[in-house]
Amino acid sequence: MFWSSSVQVFAFWYYVGHMLRELQCSFPVEVSSKNLDQNGGVLESTIVNSLLKLLSDIKATKFGYFLAVTKLKSIGNAHRVESHLHFQVKFCCRTFIPVDGEVMIGVVKNITAHGVYLKCGPMNLVYLSARLMPNYFYVSGEHPVFLKDDLSKIEVNVVIRFRIFAVRWVEDIRKEFRVLATIDGESLGPVSLTQGLDGLDL
Repeated sequence: MFWSSSVQVFAFWYYVGHMLRELQCSFPVEVSSKNLDQNGGVLESTIVNSLLKLLSDIKATKFGYFLAVTKLKSIGNAHRVESHLHFQVKFCCRTFIPVDGEVMIGVVKNITAHGVYLKCGPMNLVYLSARLMPNYFYVSGEHPVFLKDDLSKIEVNVVIRFRIFAVRWVEDIRKEFRVLATIDGESLGPVSLTQGLDGLDL
């Protein structure tokens, strides 16, 4: 399966896991002519660093969030465009893509009367609607929470085990996956884990 635009090309290579994929990609990488060495060339490390910065800025495509470059395959010849050099770089990388029905761990970052916003690994916007939190009720205040009859509490920085209820890739300014979560099910909801967890550890 292929997808292309004027600036980037992707091809599925193989699946590493249900939500992890290995992709073969080709990106145009821009390097400032200020980075030329004494011989008028550009170090490979400079091109790779520019590639990593590019992927960090892009963050994700419909094929998933970029996690790591696993192999550098080739670097094309330089093409000068004004004060920059452009190199077509082919590489393999690992991505993470959220999938309906998967159970994950997230950290509560914000609470409103309508639901909770979680962070889970590279996903900064996982929404847990109050409608998908059975038996929890909203308690307003300076530090709002959701409470359950058994006194289970959902508040900021609490770790939540949730199931992905729905997911959609949105091509807007942010270009991200919109994930809707639920804790309607066995073993879902607040959990006790070691400090420092920030959702999916990737």
